[in-house]
Amino acid sequence: MITQLRGKLIEIYPTNAVIDCNGVGYWVNISLNTYSTLEQEELVTIFTHLIVREDAHILYGFATKLEREIFQKLISVNGVGPASGMMIISTLSSKEIATAIAGEDAKLLQSVKGIGAKTAQRIIIDLKDKLDQNLILDINSTSVKNKSKNEALSALEVLGIPKKSAEKIMDKILQDQPDADVEFLVKETLKKI
Repeated sequence: MITQLRGKLIEIYPTNAVIDCNGVGYWVNISLNTYSTLEQEELVTIFTHLIVREDAHILYGFATKLEREIFQKLISVNGVGPASGMMIISTLSSKEIATAIAGEDAKLLQSVKGIGAKTAQRIIIDLKDKLDQNLILDINSTSVKNKSKNEALSALEVLGIPKKSAEKIMDKILQDQPDADVEFLVKETLKKI
């Protein structure tokens, strides 16, 4: 089992990368989250999951161990294959996926292309007890922050501010002041746009 690659990033595309490890180039399927992390780096460490099929050996790569762990848990669910797992990991962050599973938020999982109501419910039922307890504690401690963030993002969207740009600014604000309330987040984000 190939579990990690460390080497020079030769090529990178939104769905795959080629990593040179001591003269051998490995083709690795990656998520969009991993793509945005690796995009600026030359020497990379990527955590991998190898799937061996009758006709191919396919490497899936992730920027973090957490992302790989969630991918592995997702593909263990009946009806969720590697393509669906990569789509989920590319659409939602690791914490969003864990939050959706822990909070039984099927609608968030259904927001991923190709994931219907039955599959979302199956993911929640199968994985709710399998999530890392440290991750769940981390999610529960940040749930208040996320609620404030979501309310502030909704308010900014009503004002016509693009969600992605507002979210980037808000994440920086929350790093400095994790207990910020909705009003403070909206005001500070408007100042920095």
